[in-house]
Amino acid sequence: MTRYVLLAAAMSLLASTAAMAQGGGTPQEQRACSGNAQRYCRAVLAQGDFAVLACLQQNRARLSAACNKVLTDHGQ
Repeated sequence: MTRYVLLAAAMSLLASTAAMAQGGGTPQEQRACSGNAQRYCRAVLAQGDFAVLACLQQNRARLSAACNKVLTDHGQ
């Protein structure tokens, strides 16, 4: 169940980026941010894509280098 929540969070994050509009983030990009979303944004996971993205942006200084790169690569 937790694995499903992490995958859903990562997909939600990428859904609100330009990458998703062009076909979706790669599995590597999803894995890069799923732990960060679970760790820092658990309280907003059920609130939708934009809430998760906003949370990750608010926690930018604490994100892993890989997740930070995903956000940067997608203009976030």
